[in-house]
Amino acid sequence: MPVTPAHATYGPDQTVYLAVTSNAGPSIMLAQVTGTLAFDNGNTKFKYSLRLCWGSGSYPQPNFYIAVNGSTYLYPAQTGTAPAPSGCQVYLFLYDGEYTHSTTLANVTLYVTGGWFYPGNTYNSRTKSVTYDNPYN
Repeated sequence: MPVTPAHATYGPDQTVYLAVTSNAGPSIMLAQVTGTLAFDNGNTKFKYSLRLCWGSGSYPQPNFYIAVNGSTYLYPAQTGTAPAPSGCQVYLFLYDGEYTHSTTLANVTLYVTGGWFYPGNTYNSRTKSVTYDNPYN
């Protein structure tokens, strides 16, 4: 009987939450990322299901990317849209996918940058990040 190779399995979903607000002028919610991510117990993969809210006072559309182990950068492709909740422009941008790293996956950091104008036509931007550690190493 042939031997079936062992397959890594995903651990529980970790809740993702990251909000960026203005830090000059009136307080404006610029962007918000919510959803889940999970690491596999083989230490090389993670999957994500994320929703990006474009804050109603923000311009232009927020910039969003993922850093793996602090040195590999992913720019996930948008996989769909969903109706926007109050405070978000147009709709939520959906990002669902899976990534396999070539070496041990230690952590994943999400970065979101939002922009706004204050005072008058002076453009400002602000970036925030949050890191999720792989619980298997």
